[in-house]
Amino acid sequence: MRVANMDRGKAASTLFRLLGAGVVAGLIVALIALPSVGSAGLTARDAANNFDDMDSQLKTTPPSEKTVMYDANGKQIATFFDKYRESVRLDQVNPIMRQAMIDIEDSRFYQHGALDLKGTVRALASNVESEQTQGGSTLTQQYVKNLLVDSARTQEEYRDATAPTVGRKIRELRFALDIEQRMTKDQILEGYLNIAYFGAGAYGVQAAAKRYFSIPASKLKLGQAALLAGITQNPTAYDPILNPKDARHRRDVVLYRMVQLGHISKAQADEEAAKPIRLNRTDPVGGCQSSKAPYFCEYVKYDMLNILSDGKYRKLKPKQQQNVVNELNRGGYTIRTTLDLQDQRAVDRALRQTVAPGGNRVGAEAMVEPGTGKVRAMGVSKRFGPGKGQTTINLAADAAHGGGSGVSAGSTFKVFTLAAALDQGIPVSTTINSGNSTTVTGLTTCKGDGTAPWSPGNADPAEAGGYNLKTGTWHSVNTFYAQLEKRVGLCNAVKTAEKFGMKRADGRPLFQVPSQVLGTNEIDMVHLAAAYAGFAARGKYCAPISVTEVIDAQGKRLKLPKQDCHQALDTDVADKVNSILQGVLTKGTARRLGGIGRPAAGKTGTCEEHSCAVFAGHTPNLAAAAAYWDYRGPYRYKVYGVFGADQPLTIWSQSLRGALAGKPAPDFNTPSRDFGDTTRVPQVKGATVAAATARLQAADLKVKVAPGSVDSDQPRGTVVSTSPDAGTEVPPGTTVILYLSSGKKGDGGHDQPGGGWPPWGGN
Repeated sequence: MRVANMDRGKAASTLFRLLGAGVVAGLIVALIALPSVGSAGLTARDAANNFDDMDSQLKTTPPSEKTVMYDANGKQIATFFDKYRESVRLDQVNPIMRQAMIDIEDSRFYQHGALDLKGTVRALASNVESEQTQGGSTLTQQYVKNLLVDSARTQEEYRDATAPTVGRKIRELRFALDIEQRMTKDQILEGYLNIAYFGAGAYGVQAAAKRYFSIPASKLKLGQAALLAGITQNPTAYDPILNPKDARHRRDVVLYRMVQLGHISKAQADEEAAKPIRLNRTDPVGGCQSSKAPYFCEYVKYDMLNILSDGKYRKLKPKQQQNVVNELNRGGYTIRTTLDLQDQRAVDRALRQTVAPGGNRVGAEAMVEPGTGKVRAMGVSKRFGPGKGQTTINLAADAAHGGGSGVSAGSTFKVFTLAAALDQGIPVSTTINSGNSTTVTGLTTCKGDGTAPWSPGNADPAEAGGYNLKTGTWHSVNTFYAQLEKRVGLCNAVKTAEKFGMKRADGRPLFQVPSQVLGTNEIDMVHLAAAYAGFAARGKYCAPISVTEVIDAQGKRLKLPKQDCHQALDTDVADKVNSILQGVLTKGTARRLGGIGRPAAGKTGTCEEHSCAVFAGHTPNLAAAAAYWDYRGPYRYKVYGVFGADQPLTIWSQSLRGALAGKPAPDFNTPSRDFGDTTRVPQVKGATVAAATARLQAADLKVKVAPGSVDSDQPRGTVVSTSPDAGTEVPPGTTVILYLSSGKKGDGGHDQPGGGWPPWGGN
């Protein structure tokens, strides 16, 4: 009885299949006949008319393509994709791969049009007799379906493209007819091979060949080609990584189908079928997390999102922003950047050697090329990523490039007030008596608004007394700069900073408050480095750029935003700023390192309330800015006892040494104008030659010892007098001659030929 029931069930199933096959076959015949069906019946005629009236032009975007980012030398540094694909020409696919795909999917591909009626009927008949369904779609129809699926941008569009309905099949057929008229068979095959899904995240035959075998599609062999050709029928079931047994069985089906069609011999098929599946996988990785320069990559990513949205990315709604991100991931762009990997390695090495990657305190640095604004490197001590102890916030950049709110600039901002003072003609020798604390009143903003009285103090109580533009800068005296800002004018100081591209890291203009001269505005390292690069380029400021060229999937160059490059400061004034900043590294707050082995200039910065520490500096061919703080919140978690000459200077000096190793070491230009830069010859009478030399060189003077000696009751070899005299105002770099004692009492003569006491007298 049970057997009888089973037989009746099977018979009913077969009957339904026959009925379904008849309906579908009749519909197809009606569609092919089109209006000529005439008296065949109203239903067939209406179907044909509806089919004829359907939109035949397949309006889809090109298949999604991965976007690739390169460094300045053409080395790949990152890829972006949501579908891993790398399109190739048909002649870049091994012929055996092309044959295997045609044999298993559509063996009459080159003989039929959009619809293979013979193949469809055969498939229907086969499905009636077997529990296993056999597809009747041609390669052209499958190509259309893949195009529709790939171009779907919403869930609704995806459902329409994959719905198991007769309507969908009719629509695909209508598009296929048009495709067959507009494209050659080879073009259709090429398109299909590039769009088909081969499992494991690989879209297209090139991606599949690299994914499973780490070779291009041109190098595929018979067994490999058969394996890939078999996957497309069911990419999940026949994925050789997940289901190697089923994948092998499917591969063998392809091999013996090729034998059946006479394209390979049975011996060849037997030989390949005897082999187990051997994979040599390359797992696709995308995004900035896998890049060797992840923070630079993030910076470029946001520049690209702006390029693709005409600079409006941050103003778009979330859904619109996602569309732009999708365009980046799917558009197949080639992005050429400004990254120098030697510089990047130097930055990463210096950061990791100075700051523990897993801690709460972080270091961040950016490098910018003077005269071009090209961002050469960017790094953060923490590893990039979403994991514990990592961060996805680009702490070296501003908010517009995936960064945070920035950090205070500290005393690195004094350079803009210094530049404004020199530009206004305030002599370098101008001395301001600066106490340990001071109160400044009467400052006004650019709008003419008055500011509240401001009472800054010095970090070191010993920093009191008279300072000029050089010594006040070398020793970073807050009270001196507070008074200098008043002479320059708050508005002029801020405008000078803005000419060098300075703005707050959140994108807002600088706050025009008296304390801005001490760097209370929060900024980012990229723009700070670009500003110092402007001084290195003799006053020519170029806004930071990271992208030099973008080419789309069709080979067309995209229009890039025009870069802001302008002369922000007179060249002589910039040269004088550089001259003074060089003294910071040799005589001032950064003297502990004694420079970096080549001409360099810079400025230390300790942030308000010990919230951070910063150093910015440059050589004529590279500028960099580095900061150190607690990323949990700089004002809540202080870095007490840390100054700009500590971790930031260490990071800066180590990274520049590495970045510039083996590169030219040009000197800064000497200003041609007189900036009233005089220095007073210090009193060195009675000092040893070594002590006198050190004191004179600290005053930016050169030293020469006179031949012979002078009779004097002073100890032998000590300084009796100088020329010029102590207290004399002289230009920097003046040579001071030392006259030394013979240790013998005399009448004022000396044993130098020509005799006679120097006419200018002693001191």
